[in-house]
Amino acid sequence: MKRMIAVLTGLILTSAVQAAEITVISGGAIEPGLKSAAAAFEKQTGHKVNITFNTTPQMTKRVAAGDTFDVIIAPPAAVKQFAAAGKVEAGGVDVGRVGSGVAVRPGAPVPPIATGEDIKKAVLEADSIVFNTASTGIYFENLLKKWGIYEDIKGKAVRYTTGAEVMKHTLKGKGKEVAFGPITEILLEKEHGLILVGPFPAEIQNYTSYIAVPMSAGTQKAVAQEFVKFLGGPAGKPLFVAAGIE
Repeated sequence: MKRMIAVLTGLILTSAVQAAEITVISGGAIEPGLKSAAAAFEKQTGHKVNITFNTTPQMTKRVAAGDTFDVIIAPPAAVKQFAAAGKVEAGGVDVGRVGSGVAVRPGAPVPPIATGEDIKKAVLEADSIVFNTASTGIYFENLLKKWGIYEDIKGKAVRYTTGAEVMKHTLKGKGKEVAFGPITEILLEKEHGLILVGPFPAEIQNYTSYIAVPMSAGTQKAVAQEFVKFLGGPAGKPLFVAAGIE
């Protein structure tokens, strides 16, 4: 009996030693897919994954300030910047890309969005337009400038730091209001009534890709590499696709 107890105790201690906890910082647009993949990884390995979601500008500031995580998931341009500064290691994987879409609250007028001209018209005719200050919002702002209408509409533009804040605002909005942002962020609020009018037309569609890569100063390097590999592998990748991340 004593020997059995000792064996069981040893097994428990070995398991505790082997199980690790990793920290991950990621762009919010891939939240639904990443949460599903992290849960599957935890179930398969016994490791714990703690995720912080930030916009790309926020991640850039945090990394520059010395904040350290085991894994960072960000757009390619940001990852390239981190690599140049020696903040990330080699071996990153592409976990997918997220397109931009149009949303309105329940009962609000639904604008035609089949073409770029339709989107332009929807912006001009809206009482207010809502979009973020992250990657998708910066792209949309530049698109409005390219069309030459940004100065005309910026007075009715409502900006938030994240796509999640944009969608929550839109649900409680009023009048002829239209929101623009990552399709995944729109779908997260679908159960609360938010309406996905549809994706941007192909001629102006903008995809934000995300790469997962271990950070150089991470404390759980082996598990970080294992997690990154899992995200891009046959078990993790389909979970991103199921969440609308191409």
